[in-house]
Amino acid sequence: MNAFTLLVCYLAGINAAGLLLTGIDKRRAKRHAYRIPEATLFLVAIAGGSIGCIVGMYVFRHKTKHPSFVIGMPLILVVQLLMTFVLWRFVFQITFI
Repeated sequence: MNAFTLLVCYLAGINAAGLLLTGIDKRRAKRHAYRIPEATLFLVAIAGGSIGCIVGMYVFRHKTKHPSFVIGMPLILVVQLLMTFVLWRFVFQITFI
């Protein structure tokens, strides 16, 4: 298995985890049960699961009134995309047409 395949599998898994954790936290919120800490959701997003967390926010309608999530999660995604572009363009010298 090459590095690209491993990266894709990792990103798929961490985004699935972000989506799942958001759904679990919403369910626990409805039941007034022990909640998943917000820091955990942000750590999953920073670890590469920002898309899964954003999708989970809107699919489960969870944390959509919290400015730290509505602004923070997309901001994490933008930073990740910029870092990816910089790495591809300047570190690995990959050009885009």
